[in-house]
Amino acid sequence: MRIAQITDIHATPDNGNLARLGRATAWLAALAPDLLVVTGDLVDDGWHEGYKAVEAELLRARCRTLLLPGNADDREAMRRGFQETMRWPHAGALHFSEVINGLPVIGVDTTLPGETRGDIAPHLGWLAGRLAECTQPALIFTHHHLFRCGIAPIDNVMCAGEQAFWKVIAQNPVAPHAVCSGHVHRSMSAVVSGVPTYICGSVCPANPLLLDENRMPPVTDPAALMVYDLRNGCLVASQVGV
Repeated sequence: MRIAQITDIHATPDNGNLARLGRATAWLAALAPDLLVVTGDLVDDGWHEGYKAVEAELLRARCRTLLLPGNADDREAMRRGFQETMRWPHAGALHFSEVINGLPVIGVDTTLPGETRGDIAPHLGWLAGRLAECTQPALIFTHHHLFRCGIAPIDNVMCAGEQAFWKVIAQNPVAPHAVCSGHVHRSMSAVVSGVPTYICGSVCPANPLLLDENRMPPVTDPAALMVYDLRNGCLVASQVGV
Protein backbone atom coordinates (compact mmCIF):
# COMPACT_ATOMS: atom_id res chain seq x y z
CA MET A 1 0.00 0.00 0.00
CA ARG A 2 1.53 3.31 -1.11
CA ILE A 3 0.08 6.69 -0.19
CA ALA A 4 1.55 9.89 -1.63
CA GLN A 5 1.19 13.37 -0.17
CA ILE A 6 1.65 16.73 -1.82
CA THR A 7 0.96 20.08 -0.24
CA ASP A 8 1.25 23.86 -0.56
CA ILE A 9 1.03 24.31 -4.31
CA HIS A 10 0.05 28.01 -4.04
CA ALA A 11 -0.74 28.20 -7.74
CA THR A 12 -1.42 31.52 -9.48
CA PRO A 13 -1.71 32.19 -13.21
CA ASP A 14 1.91 33.32 -13.50
CA ASN A 15 4.08 32.02 -10.63
CA GLY A 16 5.22 28.73 -12.20
CA ASN A 17 3.84 26.52 -9.44
CA LEU A 18 1.53 24.61 -11.79
CA ALA A 19 4.64 23.52 -13.69
CA ARG A 20 6.23 22.41 -10.42
CA LEU A 21 3.04 20.47 -9.64
CA GLY A 22 3.29 18.88 -13.08
CA ARG A 23 6.74 17.54 -12.24
CA ALA A 24 5.34 16.02 -9.05
CA THR A 25 2.37 14.37 -10.75
CA ALA A 26 4.53 13.02 -13.58
CA TRP A 27 6.79 11.39 -10.98
CA LEU A 28 3.77 9.97 -9.16
CA ALA A 29 2.32 8.54 -12.38
CA ALA A 30 5.44 6.38 -12.66
CA LEU A 31 5.11 5.27 -9.02
CA ALA A 32 1.37 4.52 -9.35
CA PRO A 33 0.40 5.04 -5.68
CA ASP A 34 -2.84 3.66 -4.33
CA LEU A 35 -3.84 7.09 -3.05
CA LEU A 36 -2.75 10.73 -3.27
CA VAL A 37 -3.60 13.08 -0.40
CA VAL A 38 -3.33 16.83 -1.07
CA THR A 39 -3.10 18.76 2.19
CA GLY A 40 -4.10 22.24 1.22
CA ASP A 41 -3.02 25.61 -0.12
CA LEU A 42 -3.84 24.59 -3.67
CA VAL A 43 -4.08 28.16 -5.01
CA ASP A 44 -3.01 31.63 -3.94
CA ASP A 45 -4.26 35.20 -4.12
CA GLY A 46 -7.90 34.15 -4.41
CA TRP A 47 -7.41 32.44 -7.78
CA HIS A 48 -10.53 30.30 -7.49
CA GLU A 49 -10.48 29.53 -11.22
CA GLY A 50 -7.17 27.82 -10.56
CA TYR A 51 -8.85 24.89 -8.80
CA LYS A 52 -9.78 23.45 -12.20
CA ALA A 53 -6.19 23.86 -13.42
CA VAL A 54 -4.89 22.13 -10.28
CA GLU A 55 -7.45 19.36 -10.68
CA ALA A 56 -6.29 18.77 -14.26
CA GLU A 57 -2.70 18.38 -13.09
CA LEU A 58 -3.71 16.05 -10.24
CA LEU A 59 -5.47 13.78 -12.72
CA ARG A 60 -2.09 13.13 -14.33
CA ALA A 61 -1.07 11.17 -11.22
CA ARG A 62 -3.67 8.58 -12.31
CA CYS A 63 -4.74 7.55 -8.82
CA ARG A 64 -7.50 8.21 -6.30
CA THR A 65 -7.14 11.65 -4.71
CA LEU A 66 -8.36 13.09 -1.40
CA LEU A 67 -8.09 16.79 -0.59
CA LEU A 68 -8.02 19.14 2.38
CA PRO A 69 -8.10 22.95 2.32
CA GLY A 70 -5.28 25.11 3.60
CA ASN A 71 -5.28 28.64 4.92
CA ALA A 72 -4.73 30.08 1.41
CA ASP A 73 -7.79 28.25 0.05
CA ASP A 74 -11.42 29.27 -0.02
CA ARG A 75 -13.45 26.53 1.64
CA GLU A 76 -16.63 27.22 -0.31
CA ALA A 77 -14.84 27.54 -3.66
CA MET A 78 -13.15 24.20 -2.99
CA ARG A 79 -16.46 22.64 -2.02
CA ARG A 80 -17.95 23.74 -5.35
CA GLY A 81 -14.89 22.89 -7.42
CA PHE A 82 -14.29 19.39 -6.05
CA GLN A 83 -17.79 18.37 -4.90
CA GLU A 84 -18.07 15.56 -7.42
CA THR A 85 -14.70 14.14 -6.39
CA MET A 86 -14.95 14.58 -2.62
CA ARG A 87 -18.69 14.52 -1.85
CA TRP A 88 -18.23 16.87 1.10
CA PRO A 89 -21.28 18.00 3.11
CA HIS A 90 -23.03 21.14 1.88
CA ALA A 91 -21.78 23.20 4.82
CA GLY A 92 -19.08 23.14 7.46
CA ALA A 93 -15.57 21.74 7.55
CA LEU A 94 -14.09 19.77 4.65
CA HIS A 95 -13.01 16.63 6.52
CA PHE A 96 -12.70 13.17 5.05
CA SER A 97 -12.61 9.68 6.52
CA GLU A 98 -12.28 6.63 4.30
CA VAL A 99 -10.87 3.13 4.37
CA ILE A 100 -8.55 2.52 1.41
CA ASN A 101 -7.47 -1.09 0.90
CA GLY A 102 -8.07 -1.73 4.60
CA LEU A 103 -6.19 1.41 5.75
CA PRO A 104 -8.20 4.10 7.59
CA VAL A 105 -7.28 7.50 6.11
CA ILE A 106 -8.58 10.53 8.02
CA GLY A 107 -8.27 14.17 7.00
CA VAL A 108 -9.09 17.00 9.43
CA ASP A 109 -9.85 20.49 8.11
CA THR A 110 -7.97 22.79 10.51
CA THR A 111 -8.54 26.05 8.62
CA LEU A 112 -10.01 29.23 10.09
CA PRO A 113 -11.61 31.45 7.42
CA GLY A 114 -9.56 34.59 6.87
CA GLU A 115 -6.68 33.48 9.11
CA THR A 116 -3.25 31.99 8.45
CA ARG A 117 -3.20 29.93 11.64
CA GLY A 118 -5.29 26.82 12.16
CA ASP A 119 -7.23 25.27 15.02
CA ILE A 120 -8.03 21.58 15.44
CA ALA A 121 -9.85 21.95 18.77
CA PRO A 122 -13.36 22.40 17.30
CA HIS A 123 -12.97 19.14 15.37
CA LEU A 124 -11.60 16.84 18.05
CA GLY A 125 -15.00 15.34 18.81
CA TRP A 126 -15.41 14.41 15.14
CA LEU A 127 -11.87 13.01 15.04
CA ALA A 128 -12.35 10.97 18.22
CA GLY A 129 -15.47 9.44 16.71
CA ARG A 130 -13.65 8.44 13.53
CA LEU A 131 -10.75 6.97 15.49
CA ALA A 132 -13.15 4.97 17.64
CA GLU A 133 -14.39 3.30 14.46
CA CYS A 134 -10.89 2.18 13.49
CA THR A 135 -9.84 -1.37 14.21
CA GLN A 136 -6.54 -0.77 12.37
CA PRO A 137 -4.01 2.07 12.75
CA ALA A 138 -4.92 5.13 10.70
CA LEU A 139 -3.03 7.76 8.76
CA ILE A 140 -4.16 11.23 9.88
CA PHE A 141 -3.72 14.25 7.61
CA THR A 142 -4.01 17.98 8.36
CA HIS A 143 -2.83 21.16 6.66
CA HIS A 144 -1.43 22.92 9.73
CA HIS A 145 1.44 21.26 11.58
CA LEU A 146 0.90 19.87 15.08
CA PHE A 147 4.39 20.14 16.55
CA ARG A 148 6.69 23.13 16.77
CA CYS A 149 9.06 23.06 13.81
CA GLY A 150 11.54 25.58 15.23
CA ILE A 151 10.92 28.28 12.60
CA ALA A 152 9.38 30.97 14.81
CA PRO A 153 7.30 32.91 12.23
CA ILE A 154 5.68 29.68 11.06
CA ASP A 155 5.16 28.28 14.54
CA ASN A 156 3.31 31.51 15.33
CA VAL A 157 0.64 30.42 12.82
CA MET A 158 0.65 26.66 13.48
CA CYS A 159 -2.36 24.62 14.57
CA ALA A 160 -3.92 25.64 17.87
CA GLY A 161 -5.32 22.90 20.05
CA GLU A 162 -2.33 20.66 19.45
CA GLN A 163 -2.01 19.56 23.08
CA ALA A 164 -5.65 18.50 23.17
CA PHE A 165 -5.12 16.70 19.85
CA TRP A 166 -2.23 14.66 21.22
CA LYS A 167 -4.33 13.83 24.29
CA VAL A 168 -7.05 12.41 22.01
CA ILE A 169 -4.41 10.39 20.18
CA ALA A 170 -2.95 9.05 23.44
CA GLN A 171 -6.37 8.04 24.75
CA ASN A 172 -7.33 6.09 21.65
CA PRO A 173 -6.62 2.36 22.04
CA VAL A 174 -5.30 2.05 18.46
CA ALA A 175 -2.37 4.41 17.83
CA PRO A 176 -2.19 5.87 14.31
CA HIS A 177 0.59 4.91 11.92
CA ALA A 178 1.47 8.60 11.56
CA VAL A 179 0.23 12.19 11.52
CA CYS A 180 1.02 13.99 8.25
CA SER A 181 0.79 17.74 7.67
CA GLY A 182 2.00 20.61 5.46
CA HIS A 183 2.02 24.42 5.91
CA VAL A 184 5.73 24.81 6.76
CA HIS A 185 7.05 24.56 3.17
CA ARG A 186 9.82 22.29 4.38
CA SER A 187 10.16 18.54 4.99
CA MET A 188 10.42 17.77 8.69
CA SER A 189 9.66 14.92 11.06
CA ALA A 190 9.33 14.28 14.78
CA VAL A 191 7.96 11.71 17.20
CA VAL A 192 5.21 13.04 19.48
CA SER A 193 3.56 10.85 22.11
CA GLY A 194 5.20 7.89 20.44
CA VAL A 195 3.61 8.66 17.06
CA PRO A 196 5.68 9.48 13.94
CA THR A 197 4.71 12.93 12.73
CA TYR A 198 5.68 14.29 9.30
CA ILE A 199 5.58 17.64 7.57
CA CYS A 200 5.60 17.28 3.80
CA GLY A 201 7.76 19.67 1.82
CA SER A 202 5.96 22.07 -0.51
CA VAL A 203 5.37 22.06 -4.24
CA CYS A 204 5.93 25.83 -4.19
CA PRO A 205 9.42 27.20 -3.40
CA ALA A 206 10.52 26.23 0.12
CA ASN A 207 10.94 28.46 3.13
CA PRO A 208 14.43 28.85 4.58
CA LEU A 209 15.34 26.68 7.57
CA LEU A 210 15.32 29.72 9.83
CA LEU A 211 16.15 28.12 13.17
CA ASP A 212 18.13 31.22 14.21
CA GLU A 213 16.90 34.63 13.08
CA ASN A 214 20.52 35.80 12.84
CA ARG A 215 21.53 33.04 10.41
CA MET A 216 19.80 32.71 7.05
CA PRO A 217 20.82 29.52 5.19
CA PRO A 218 20.24 29.40 1.45
CA VAL A 219 17.15 27.72 0.02
CA THR A 220 18.10 24.98 -2.44
CA ASP A 221 15.12 22.62 -2.08
CA PRO A 222 13.26 21.40 -5.17
CA ALA A 223 9.50 20.84 -5.28
CA ALA A 224 8.78 18.09 -2.76
CA LEU A 225 6.36 15.29 -1.94
CA MET A 226 6.09 12.39 0.49
CA VAL A 227 5.49 8.69 -0.09
CA TYR A 228 4.26 6.44 2.73
CA ASP A 229 4.89 2.76 2.01
CA LEU A 230 2.91 0.43 4.27
CA ARG A 231 3.95 -3.24 4.24
CA ASN A 232 3.23 -5.91 6.83
CA GLY A 233 2.16 -3.28 9.34
CA CYS A 234 5.37 -1.23 8.94
CA LEU A 235 5.20 2.32 7.56
CA VAL A 236 8.24 3.74 5.75
CA ALA A 237 8.10 7.45 4.86
CA SER A 238 10.19 8.80 1.96
CA GLN A 239 10.79 12.48 1.23
CA VAL A 240 11.15 13.02 -2.53
CA GLY A 241 12.36 16.08 -4.46
CA VAL A 242 11.29 16.55 -8.07
